Amino acid sequence: MSIVVSIDLGTTKITSLAFDIGRNELLARGTQVSDADDTSNADRVRGRSEWDARKIGRHGFDCLKLVCDQLGARTQEIVGIGITGQQHGVVLTDRHNDPLSPLINWQDRRSLEVIPGLGVSCLDAARDLIGVDSWRRTGCQLQPGFMAVTLFWLKMNGLLPESAHACFIMDYFGSLLTGQSPITEPSCAGSSGVLDVRLRQWSDEAIDALALPRSLFPEVREANERIGILTHAAAEDTGLPVGTPVFAPIGDHQASFIGSVSDRRESVLVNVGTGAQVAVYTEQHEFLLPIELRPYPCGGNLLSNVGLAGGWAYQITDQFFRDIGRSVFNLNVATPIYEIMNQLAGDIVCGADGLRCDPFFSGTRRDPTARGEMTGLSPQNFTAGHFARAVLEGMARSLHDGYLAIQQIAGGTRSKLVAAGNGLRENQLLAEIVSQSFGMPLNFTRDREEAAYGAALVAAIGLGAKKQ
Repeated sequence: MSIVVSIDLGTTKITSLAFDIGRNELLARGTQVSDADDTSNADRVRGRSEWDARKIGRHGFDCLKLVCDQLGARTQEIVGIGITGQQHGVVLTDRHNDPLSPLINWQDRRSLEVIPGLGVSCLDAARDLIGVDSWRRTGCQLQPGFMAVTLFWLKMNGLLPESAHACFIMDYFGSLLTGQSPITEPSCAGSSGVLDVRLRQWSDEAIDALALPRSLFPEVREANERIGILTHAAAEDTGLPVGTPVFAPIGDHQASFIGSVSDRRESVLVNVGTGAQVAVYTEQHEFLLPIELRPYPCGGNLLSNVGLAGGWAYQITDQFFRDIGRSVFNLNVATPIYEIMNQLAGDIVCGADGLRCDPFFSGTRRDPTARGEMTGLSPQNFTAGHFARAVLEGMARSLHDGYLAIQQIAGGTRSKLVAAGNGLRENQLLAEIVSQSFGMPLNFTRDREEAAYGAALVAAIGLGAKKQ
């Protein structure tokens, strides 16, 4: 028997899994809640989001050790390691692979700050330099929190260390396992905003336009290629066998797709976590904004509509209701009231009696400054239940509209609707409303750790134990 171990370096949680790839059987799981958020209160107000990369690495090693402890003697059957994790952020390292910066992650908004003397934001300046049509080459428009944008901000503010190397958090973790310089993969590199998605290599034209050193960027390898083998030191810290092959880390969006769908050509994936995305697989390169073309591991692409109304919108609604309790009735409810909100919303008819919510409280991918709207208020629908129902219906409508936009590009329809993310798995009412919006049954995956499962499958492909 052969076992593949994988790890998903999420924003708030890190998970490692062990699979018997012959039987497709989950053997062990290790989870760590991440306490690596290192953002000061003052910086949080300024839109910063910084995380301790070393601490994330330690949590990752702890997760791998938990899995090995559960496997016991079967640990020696481990034949490969797959890695995935949060996209878009950046870590700066030195030539010894030690962090020179925190992980500045995808939630960071420092690039929206106006550059003194220029009167434009760092993001707008980067977009102007790279060119209005650059998205056709890079698969996406530059956004806050993207690696290239953050690097540009650091350069403009004189904070980019000389001889630094930039990588994603999963690339950094891969270097901890192998002792090699960080190596990335197209599904990760595509989230930087400066990858040529047709060539699946860095776009020198885009990097030069931002006047960033080409030496900043790591080597790109495909997901089924090894980046090295497990070192003695990493083996001692994790319990994994010395010399285990480690495969190129992949982006969590693509990993979730791989770990969720059984038929990539007939499926549409809806993923609701803090944010939300809709994605379909394509072998073509044609797309139009706001759709993004994201490289798929080992070839092909995803047409992805991202930045849709996700779990964050319902979290804001929960905070609103609890604020009313605290401010009006002096009731301090410390824990979320999602179950109560769903009970109230479940008693309201479809359509919320004319109340409509567009829950883009934190903006959209195309317009980060956009804000949510609530329209159609009447004496009959001005209730807590209608409010909660309208938010849920707005979230579902956002997902379906995202799919319709993809459909105009991809053509045809998909016959299978697949769900990923805890936002759908833990909210049955939202799942029902999404299913109704799409007019298709919503299918959940066997295991909720879709991204970690996807990373394991890609490692198995690299080992020749699975077909792509």
